[in-house]
Amino acid sequence: MRIEDTDRERSTDEAIQIILKGMEWLGLNYDEGPFYQSQRFKRYQEITQQLMNTGHAYHCYCSKDELDAMREAAMANGEKPRYNGRCRDRRDTPPRDIKPVVRFRNPLEGEVIVADLIQGNVVFQNRELDDLIIARSDGIPTYNFTVVVDDMDMRISHVIRGDDHLNNTPRQMNIFKALNITPPFYSHVPLILAADGKRLSKRHGAVSVLEYKEQGYLPEALLNYLVRLGWSHGDQEIFSTDEMIRYFDIHDVNRSAASVNPDKLLWLNQHYIKTVDNERLAGLVNEHLKISGIVTDAGPDFIDLVAVQKERTKTVTELAEQSIYFFVDFDNYDESLAKKHLKSELLYPLQELQTQLASLEAWQDDSIYKVIFDTATKFDMKFGKIAQPLRVAVTGTVVSPSIDVTLRLLGKQRTLARLDKALSYIRQGASLDRS
Repeated sequence: MRIEDTDRERSTDEAIQIILKGMEWLGLNYDEGPFYQSQRFKRYQEITQQLMNTGHAYHCYCSKDELDAMREAAMANGEKPRYNGRCRDRRDTPPRDIKPVVRFRNPLEGEVIVADLIQGNVVFQNRELDDLIIARSDGIPTYNFTVVVDDMDMRISHVIRGDDHLNNTPRQMNIFKALNITPPFYSHVPLILAADGKRLSKRHGAVSVLEYKEQGYLPEALLNYLVRLGWSHGDQEIFSTDEMIRYFDIHDVNRSAASVNPDKLLWLNQHYIKTVDNERLAGLVNEHLKISGIVTDAGPDFIDLVAVQKERTKTVTELAEQSIYFFVDFDNYDESLAKKHLKSELLYPLQELQTQLASLEAWQDDSIYKVIFDTATKFDMKFGKIAQPLRVAVTGTVVSPSIDVTLRLLGKQRTLARLDKALSYIRQGASLDRS
C-alpha cells in the first residue's frame, strides 16, 4: 500500500483516511505498508543528486513569464506547448533571485516503446517529450519522479493504472533507463465512463468508496461490479473474491472503456443481500438504524427481521428504512391511506380482530393467520380486505412482509396498542361524519 501524498493540498489527512478505510471496507488488505511518499523525501533527494551527478538532470532557472512565452511561441508555430530546454546546457551565471527547479534531461533522439499488456506496443518519439520537472523549487519531488524511485525501491513488477497515465509512462521509462534499472511491466486500463459516455465526475454522482457503504451497498457487490467493468470470464456475472483472483488475467481486459450502470450494481447488491449471512446483515441494519437515531433495543430479533425483509430489498439502507416501524411508533397516518383503508365499516371487524388477538396465547405465524382468516370469514370478507387495513393500522404503510409475519415481528403488545390507535381514529372519523 503506497500513499502518493506529495501534493499536500490534495492529499489531506482526511483524504488519506478515506482511502485506507475504503480499502479496509472492501477487504483489500495489503501485505506491506502503508508507505507515505511524504516520509521519503530524503530518498528522493538522494536519487535527484545521483541524476545530477551523472548528467541526467539539471537546474532550470526559467521564470514563469519565460515559460509562458515558450508555450505561446510553440503554439504559434503549430507545435505542442512545452519547455524548450533553454537551461539544458546553460553555462552563464544563474540568477540569484530565482530558486531553480530540477529537470530530467530527456533523450533528444530515439523512441520509447511501451509494451503495454492491454494496449499493445505504444511508440513515443523522444523529441516529443520535454524535460520534465522532477523536483520543484521548494525541493518537493513530483509524481512522475517519486513513482519511479518507489517502483525501483519496492521492486514493483507490474504497474496497472488508468490510461490517462499512458503519456507519463515513456518519461518514467527514460528515468528508469538513466538509473540503469529495468522498468516494470505496464498495463493501462481504460477509464470508467458515465452512462452518457463521458468521463465520470461529481456531476455524474461520482462518489468515494465509503459513500457506497453509507448508501447500503455490500463490499462484495461493489467489488464484483467493478471487476466486471471491462473484464469478463465467459458469461459469468457473480464472482467470489477467490474466483476473481483465480480467473483474472490482465490480457482479458478490454481496450475500450466501460460505462457505469447503476441498475446492474443494484441487481448485484440485491443478490448479495439475499445470500449474505443473516447475522452479519442484522448487524449492518442495526448500524444504519442507529446512525439515523433509531433506538433498536425494544423491537424484534434482528436476525429474524432481516431473514424476512432481505428478500424484498436491494440495499441495506432500504432494508433499514422499511424496518423502522418495527421499532418506532408513528404519530399520524398518511391521509390518503387512512381514507382508503381505515373506514367506518371496518370498525367492527378490527375490533373483533383486536379481541381475538388479545386472547391469543401462541403468538406465532400460523395462529395469527388463523385469527385473521376466521375474522374475515365471520364478517363475510375476503382475506385481503381485512389484511390490508390491518397492515395500515399497525405499520402506517401498505408495504410489509405477510401480515401474520408482520404482526409476529411487531409483537403482541405493540400490535394491540396500534390497533387501539387505529380504532380510535376510525371512531373519531365516524363521529365527525355524524355531526
